[in-house]
Amino acid sequence: MRQKNILILTDQNKLYIALCVLFSVLVITNNMVYQKFVYLPFFGLHIFELSVGAILYPINFLITDIIAEFYGKNHARYCIRIAILMNILVAVIIKVFSLLNATSWSKIDNNLFNQMFSMYHIAFVGSLLASYTSQIVDINIYLGLKSLTKGKYLLVRNNISTAISLFIDTCIVVGFLCIFKILPIQIAFNLIFNSYTFKLLFTILSTPLFYIAVTILTRVQYKK
Repeated sequence: MRQKNILILTDQNKLYIALCVLFSVLVITNNMVYQKFVYLPFFGLHIFELSVGAILYPINFLITDIIAEFYGKNHARYCIRIAILMNILVAVIIKVFSLLNATSWSKIDNNLFNQMFSMYHIAFVGSLLASYTSQIVDINIYLGLKSLTKGKYLLVRNNISTAISLFIDTCIVVGFLCIFKILPIQIAFNLIFNSYTFKLLFTILSTPLFYIAVTILTRVQYKK
């Protein structure tokens, strides 16, 4: 009797799946809420002007660095591709729903729905381009530094690769939004400065979180 191949969900596999799901959820959510820009106080030292979609965005790079560290480049790239495909699916669904007429008693009519999501398909393209490019750059820099340092300086590798990648991502996104006149070109520099500075500070402050995650995964990896 032919034995069926059974996927065994080890702790490592479960963690990889969880990281991919979390990464995809964050990317999709960030893309959907980007149109709301807020003032974000930073411990009374500065008030940032940025999209709410940028607030948790640095966590995406933390996740891909963790995956690259423990599962390698191919697994990290696969996670990014899954997130890209999920974004495309969401964009298609939103586009289809926008073609349907709202009922007369709907609290969200056609105009309001279109106002909320009409720019989603344009920003979506820019966001995908920025996300894919910056994430691939992040993985390559992170693993390149890992090879160069022979696996040492974990936190330095994480911060350097993320800092460079976040700058690339921020410039692409803001540039794309300004080119298509979703945002006025006059605020481009200020928005890039505020968004990137906040993301960089968030990355530095989240360094302990990265260290804790790596410590936990290291224990799981050698658990027997």
